[in-house]
Amino acid sequence: MALENLAFLIPVLPALAFVITFFFGKNMKSGGAIVPILAIAASFVISLMITLGLLANPEEVVTQSVSWFAMLNLGVLIDPLAAVMLCMVTFVSLLIHIYAVGYMSHDPAKSRYFAETALFTAAMLSLILSDNILQLFVSWELVGLCSYLLIGFWFTKPSAAAAAKKAFLTTRIGDVMFLTGIIVLTSDLLKIAGGIPEGVYLLRFNEIFSYIPELSAMQANIFGTEVSHLTIITLLFFGGAVGKSGQFPLHVWLPDAMEGPTTVSALIHAATMVTAGVYLVARTFPMFLAAPDSLMVVAYVGGFTALFAATMGIVMNDIKRVLAFSTISQLGYMMLGLGLGATIGMEAVGVSLFHLVNHAFFKALLFLCAGSVIHAVGTHDMRELGGVAKVMPITAVTMTAAALALSGMGIPGTSIGTSGFFSKDAIIENAYLLGEHSGNWLPYVFSILAALLTSVYIFRLIFMTFTGKPRSNYGGHESPSSMTIPLAILAGFALVFGGLTQTGFMSFLEETFSNNFVNVDIGSLAALGGYELVHATGHEPLFILWLPLIVALAGLGISFVLYYMRAVDLGGIASEKNPIYKLLYRRYYQHELFTEFFSIGIVYGVIAFLAQVVDVIIDSIVESISIVTVAAGEALKRVQTGVVQTYATVMIAGVSLLIILVKLIMEVL
Repeated sequence: MALENLAFLIPVLPALAFVITFFFGKNMKSGGAIVPILAIAASFVISLMITLGLLANPEEVVTQSVSWFAMLNLGVLIDPLAAVMLCMVTFVSLLIHIYAVGYMSHDPAKSRYFAETALFTAAMLSLILSDNILQLFVSWELVGLCSYLLIGFWFTKPSAAAAAKKAFLTTRIGDVMFLTGIIVLTSDLLKIAGGIPEGVYLLRFNEIFSYIPELSAMQANIFGTEVSHLTIITLLFFGGAVGKSGQFPLHVWLPDAMEGPTTVSALIHAATMVTAGVYLVARTFPMFLAAPDSLMVVAYVGGFTALFAATMGIVMNDIKRVLAFSTISQLGYMMLGLGLGATIGMEAVGVSLFHLVNHAFFKALLFLCAGSVIHAVGTHDMRELGGVAKVMPITAVTMTAAALALSGMGIPGTSIGTSGFFSKDAIIENAYLLGEHSGNWLPYVFSILAALLTSVYIFRLIFMTFTGKPRSNYGGHESPSSMTIPLAILAGFALVFGGLTQTGFMSFLEETFSNNFVNVDIGSLAALGGYELVHATGHEPLFILWLPLIVALAGLGISFVLYYMRAVDLGGIASEKNPIYKLLYRRYYQHELFTEFFSIGIVYGVIAFLAQVVDVIIDSIVESISIVTVAAGEALKRVQTGVVQTYATVMIAGVSLLIILVKLIMEVL
């Protein structure tokens, strides 16, 4: 049997692991952790072998499909885009599961934990493998359900339960937009095809892409402006991605998602959930490229999110919240990278996914290192730490490696640099091209400022946590090998993966939409979208090439002076008396605005008002019925005289009337 025929097992094996662990894990060692570990390891091996075969012949992608009903199908698609994601998700998830054996060893509900993480991984793998938009959406919703369960894993804590509900409800806003986009797309395709064509699955990606010119020609009048249906559909899809991938303004759930175990945070922020939105835009990229204005919306939202989140990251004191805002910021970079397709076309998918994969390595490493620290010292607050490197040297070294990768340290024009350097700098340089060729400079400005703040907040974390003297009696010890070995492996990938794979990765991803499953003309699609493509990356002015490194070093220098040398007294600056600090620390009052004012004040207030109106109406109806019933009873009560002669007379009269009515009816019939 060819290995490609086993592709369906990639999500099925972790799903089976979920069933086994859920029902039998309590009676197994370490909560049955070995079951999802072996299942995900097998999925990784299958994914890797298929990917290696695809590398040799990227035009022959793996496709499998079975009919569901009418125009729907269940299918598997492994092209370069899916192959890269499969390998990343299975590999990172495998390391996180191995790490969790030690991290969750004392948790009484560890069997439930491993069952839910196995299902989470299966849902994400199913999403990646989907060859049609409806199947992708079903898996998308399952990913959201699993995130709810895992964020609220310690559900007895009110804060964890609240965070889970917040994540679920916030992402539902995006999900409704995504589903609306699917409905509009389906309606348009049925109109174009003249019904349901026999033997054709309209919602498969190859069919959708074949109808892009017709979709682009369909127009809707919105507030007096003609808008392409394709623009409407892609922006609705992007709305779903904004929710799942934590883009402004639906990013508010991500920082609160830290209430789950740190291994859950690593899984959500590195391998699953948040990368789903980026994958959705990448998977439907031909539609975005042919939709006027859509890619520019993606670029602006992504660039702004990168900067917006970074400004909050520099003032957080909870080690996990710093990393949460870092995730939002880096997801902004990925979305910005996809939006740059307005200038560089298909290369944007390679640039964005390259950063997604590199980010998975160093962000998983950052969270697992944070978990190692929390596991050993028992606190999240960096103000209570200091000097942790002395008692946790492996954790300190690996987390510093992750910080170097996140900040993008490397030498421009050479193959020397961390993984983050090769992917993030490529996005920033392409943002410069966007500004140079279209006059849209804001995304580039956002990306440069975000790079500076990224370096500031991550080295602030390093210096506050690992250097200096202990600021509390936290004790501490190095984590067991089951935790430190995955850290060392991820550190190696965070440092060298980008430099080793840069050229091959980009060229491989460019074959995503040119193969035996789908073959689109990128130039024609760009013309439909009104974009003029250029290919001049790497020829920018020398200062532009070096500027990302300059700002990264500047951020390192600022953190070194403030948090290592402590040359400046931050007491007056880092105080709520400082309006700027207060604004950032309160997260721009997003909780007050979104939760207290909008959700509770407006939405809940309107619902409460309507409930009161309905309550008054129902009370009035019930009261009216009771009044009528009582009145009728009072009237009938007078008939009850207690005189036998009266009852007999009434009965005789009634029987006589009944006989007369029966006789009349029989004569008529």
